[in-house]
Amino acid sequence: MSFTRRLLLGTVAALLLTVLVLVWSAERSLRRDLASDLGATLEREARLVAAALPDDEFAWGPAVRRLARETGLRITLLDRAGRIRADSDRPAGLSRLEEPALDSAALRQLLAGGPGARVVGTARSRTEGSRMYVAVAGGPGVVRVEAGTGPMDRTLRRARSAMLAAALIALGVAAALALAAGRAVGQPLAALAAAARATAAGASPVFPRSRLPEVGALVQALRQMHRELSGRFEEGRRERAEAAALVEAMTEGVIASDGRGRIITANPAARRLLGYGPGDVLPDLPQLFRVKAARAVVDAALAGTVVQGRELELDGTVLLVNARPLPSGGALLVLHDLTELRRLEAVRRDFVANVSHELKTPLTSISGYAETMLNDRPDPETARRFVETILHNARRMQRLVDGLLDLSRIESGGWQPAPEPVDVAQAAREAWAELGDRAAARGVELALEVDAAPELHADPEAVRQVLGNLLENALRYSPPGGRITCRTRPADGGVTLAVADTGPGIAGEHLPRIFERFYRADPSRSREEGGTGLGLAIVKHLVEAHGGRVWAESERGRGTVVSCWFPPA
Repeated sequence: MSFTRRLLLGTVAALLLTVLVLVWSAERSLRRDLASDLGATLEREARLVAAALPDDEFAWGPAVRRLARETGLRITLLDRAGRIRADSDRPAGLSRLEEPALDSAALRQLLAGGPGARVVGTARSRTEGSRMYVAVAGGPGVVRVEAGTGPMDRTLRRARSAMLAAALIALGVAAALALAAGRAVGQPLAALAAAARATAAGASPVFPRSRLPEVGALVQALRQMHRELSGRFEEGRRERAEAAALVEAMTEGVIASDGRGRIITANPAARRLLGYGPGDVLPDLPQLFRVKAARAVVDAALAGTVVQGRELELDGTVLLVNARPLPSGGALLVLHDLTELRRLEAVRRDFVANVSHELKTPLTSISGYAETMLNDRPDPETARRFVETILHNARRMQRLVDGLLDLSRIESGGWQPAPEPVDVAQAAREAWAELGDRAAARGVELALEVDAAPELHADPEAVRQVLGNLLENALRYSPPGGRITCRTRPADGGVTLAVADTGPGIAGEHLPRIFERFYRADPSRSREEGGTGLGLAIVKHLVEAHGGRVWAESERGRGTVVSCWFPPA
């Protein structure tokens, strides 16, 4: 029930009870006063009647009837024995009173009381209803005067009606005032309640205006509270947004769960590491991992144990897991992806092993031939052959070091291409000229199928190095009398530069790895030819530095084609 309705009903109920009490008490007081006035009047009339009675007792009847007509009262005369000697209402000698005119006790009291004594009482007539009488000593013994209470009752009814009408008017006025007061207080309170609910919901509240000082003070207090809460809410939202943005931007996976294991936070990195999409529904934390070691970490964290630096492998991904319980229950897991780090460590180990292996052979040759020349003093022809071998291995080491330096410079970003139009045919002829003696000795020829349109835009030195490595690699695997083809063609808006040979080809299982450094599909033949194992790796990095891509196509016995796509200018 609203405050206004309660105030209205309470006010009406209180006023109604007050009116009823007032009407009842006023009616009693008025009835008592009217009865007292009527008794005094009847007493006075009775004494006047007693004084006006003639001495002749036979004249009492006519005198009583005459006086009754003049006063409108019933007059009865009684002797000392209580017998009726005259009655204004007994022309036929019949009384209309249901009880005796005066009982013996009242008669004795009246006669013993002296001249000022009186007896007041009420009687009830069958025809006239309630009546009041007063008896005084006088005449033959007692003069009894009786009058009906009808006028008094009518006066009481009129007074009661007037009081009830006034009470109803007052009640209506009070109800209207209570309604206005209730609305003046209730409506601002209801508006304040709505404003409080809006504040709790984070919406913008509307505060009411009130002329009541107390309500106005409450409105001001709530308005100030709203300003402070808004500031704190905004600060909290900003901090939560910053925290969420940090978690979302983290490269480490972050997973948080409540006390029952339900996941409440999982950033994109965690979903990616665990193989879930952005919209996928995650299972509860205890069922999130299929690996037993990972489930043990989760169980320990949910049980309240801190787990630090646990390395796990999940579906080929190496993860470093740190887990700790949350103060409010649940657990927090941080996943670090170590896969790339472990791969780089493996690459580093392989690189060191490969470099050591590649350097070991020429160093062994150089050391062995040098010691032989120093200790055995060979003849000039043998010494010359030894020196040539030492020079060949030294140049091989030089090429290896140069290739490693080139790779390091490209991978570290120390070299950036400066594209410009390149004459591919001229660059191919220049690179082939450096291989001319070896090609002529083996009877291998170069064919150019270069399309002048579109024009290749790339770093000229990089293109010559790419062609040199590809042509050298093709020559190394081409049989005597073979043919190497260098061609260009437009593709995807850019230019594809390809070098094809007629060699033995490469098995399919080797194709994905031939661009790795030191990887050889035929190690023995490559070393015999003096290859460093870095040529195709350098080609790949040079082309990718231009924003292009490189790939190889080959079948056993049908040669190999290495293609490089350069993007448009």
